[in-house]
Amino acid sequence: MSTKDFVEKDYYKVLGVPKDATEAEIKKAYRKLAREFHPDANKGDATAEERFKEISEANDVLADAKRRKEYDEARALFGNGGFRAGPGGAGGSFNFDLGDLFGGAQGGAGTGAGAGGFGGGLGDVFGGLFNRGGGAGTRTQPRRGQDIESEVTLSFAEAVEGATVPLRMSSSAACKACSGTGDKNGTPRVCPTCVGTGQVSRGAGGGFSLTDPCPDCKGRGLIPENPCDVCKGSGRATSSRTMQVRIPAGVSDGQRIRLRGKGAPGERGGPNGDLYVVVHVGTHPVFGRKDDNLTITVPVSYPEAALGGEVKVPTLGGPPVTLKLPPGTPNGRTMRARGKGAVRKDGTRGDLLVTVEVAVPKDLGDKAREALESYREATAGEDPRAELFQASKGA
Repeated sequence: MSTKDFVEKDYYKVLGVPKDATEAEIKKAYRKLAREFHPDANKGDATAEERFKEISEANDVLADAKRRKEYDEARALFGNGGFRAGPGGAGGSFNFDLGDLFGGAQGGAGTGAGAGGFGGGLGDVFGGLFNRGGGAGTRTQPRRGQDIESEVTLSFAEAVEGATVPLRMSSSAACKACSGTGDKNGTPRVCPTCVGTGQVSRGAGGGFSLTDPCPDCKGRGLIPENPCDVCKGSGRATSSRTMQVRIPAGVSDGQRIRLRGKGAPGERGGPNGDLYVVVHVGTHPVFGRKDDNLTITVPVSYPEAALGGEVKVPTLGGPPVTLKLPPGTPNGRTMRARGKGAVRKDGTRGDLLVTVEVAVPKDLGDKAREALESYREATAGEDPRAELFQASKGA
């Protein structure tokens, strides 16, 4: 990225967020725009593809707290006219190239009196943000690939047990047709304007020189003799690939998983970016989830609740377990089957929380009705609501 880029590009405007936007607001804006302008949703639309690249570039900077801080400092320093000096300024006119500041120049012949005082300190400020190494040859340095964000929907059982799912992703990569050279024959020539550096300098007044991408080779340092029909000589093309991604067991709905090195390929031997996968989990007709525990509501008969007994309870993907109900088990009581829940990060399992629900039959046979009538007569003197009325009077 050139000096002109970091001074003039407004990443906040690209994402449509204010400068004091929170991390969550930046993430939300990026995801919304990425879906809208993703190449898969805009087949053959070059404008949308370029917009998608801008959005990804802006997110790469603003989503990283350190890079965002460096970016804000860069714009505050140079975007507002910092380090301007003229013939009448203190110390007189000084003449040096901003490339010296970024490249870590230490002064000496040709640097001027003003340049030596910085000692390359600004290279530390901007080096992490724009991947600049130093000197005129920074364009040949390796560059990390962009991060990619994708989404996947899992069933309830897949989220609990883990699953391997295919993901189709699109990103910018070296053009396969020309092996990234931009030339259909693979024999581009060195750009005579920038002599292969990909950068040219121009005067900015006040003794400054700004470094911009070479207009003839578009910053690549090479000019194709026969431009590639696929990438039109740029050396880059949108690449689609399908990869198998392992989603760990116990993942929860809305969780964002980072897979290092699975993002867009790097440039000039640089490392790949990372892949971020947002997981959506479907519901289950029987089981629910609370943290690492699974939940289930089990109906029991009145005799089982009153007299006690053993009931079988289903588990997710395994054999049923038997729980022993103590006599007088109340409706809504929760019991625990240990080790039958979701998988934790350490490989152990949570528990299955079983809530008892006393089932009231809609239809009764003659014998059952007679038995209940007898029970009602036997307990006629008991009033289960007596304490309720007593408490309501404040006694």
